[in-house]
Amino acid sequence: MERTDADKRRRDIGFTLISSFLTLVFCVIPTGFEGASQAGVGERVRGRIIEVNNERIINAGPVKQGEQQLEVEILSGQFKGRIFSGSNNLMGKMELDKMFAPGDLALVVVSFSEDGGMGYAQVLDHYRTDKMIFLCLLFLLFIILIMGWMGVKIMITFVFTAVALIRVLFPAMLRGWDPIFASVVMVTVITAVIIFLVGGLTRRGLTAFAGSMGGVIVTSCLAFFFTYWFKIHGAVRPFSEALIYSGYAHLNLAHLFISGVFLAASGAMMDLSMDIASAMDEIKTQYPAISRINLIKSGISVSRHVAGTMSTTLLLAYSAEYTAMIMTFIAQGIPLENVLNMIWVSSEAIHTMVGCFGLTLVAPLTVFAGGIILRPKTEAVK
Repeated sequence: MERTDADKRRRDIGFTLISSFLTLVFCVIPTGFEGASQAGVGERVRGRIIEVNNERIINAGPVKQGEQQLEVEILSGQFKGRIFSGSNNLMGKMELDKMFAPGDLALVVVSFSEDGGMGYAQVLDHYRTDKMIFLCLLFLLFIILIMGWMGVKIMITFVFTAVALIRVLFPAMLRGWDPIFASVVMVTVITAVIIFLVGGLTRRGLTAFAGSMGGVIVTSCLAFFFTYWFKIHGAVRPFSEALIYSGYAHLNLAHLFISGVFLAASGAMMDLSMDIASAMDEIKTQYPAISRINLIKSGISVSRHVAGTMSTTLLLAYSAEYTAMIMTFIAQGIPLENVLNMIWVSSEAIHTMVGCFGLTLVAPLTVFAGGIILRPKTEAVK
């Protein structure tokens, strides 16, 4: 038993090191789009708003339009200490506009003049990089303090997932990879890293991986069918149309929407499959003589209770995306039938219901995978 435990620890540490190395590779791998923006020509620095002038702003109810004049002091970079005058143009769209007040920190892009000096400076938005770093570090520290060694592995999976999406999957789709194919491949890699880090390179981990991937495949097929059946063109997500006009007309927005459906649900599927696999593995450990059929029956009993709340959890998790939209329809007294036939509502229905379909199917898929993997035929008690 001691030798087995030592082997498990070695495999666990080895896989953790491999995952950490892969995470570092993804962090430094170039996306190929670093120089795509013209705003990238220059220096990004912190600035402090020292004075504002709102005389040119027109208030139209809750919406503001016009120009906010600013005096900004540069706090970092080679032009540190310089003060320049800038402007903040308000377009009358609350989701895009921002207002500054004296003392606010801002992200500033400074372009260079021909002689290498300071050219034009533009205030982009409030400076939030330090707050973002603090929030992430606080979360990672909290996880490690509470979970110990498991927290370290959770931290690795968290960072790995983020960099895999941002630096690998999204650039691959921009280069022309089909969003569905690219997302399935990346979800497979992410699922393997997360499940085998958390569950270990064990039969329990393999059971959870099989159940989770089965759910992802089913969800992707359902999303494909219902997206085209509902005639969803895909341009229902923010900035989807902007991608087309930015020189990426090759993107299939419908496939991008489909990939987002099962990508969003994959995390909950991993959670559910790991819960069921862990329960079945514990049952088999406590009752080594249990037969395969009884192990499956126990797994089904567990899965019904676990999956019973998971679909509602998914619904609540997605609800934030369409809360304001539904409230707007209610406030305007739009008939229910009109609402149900709107493309935004139909797309959210597909997103939510297909995800719940896949999540529900993960339970039996994991149970039957566990019956085969956790209780091999050679060990099965007749």
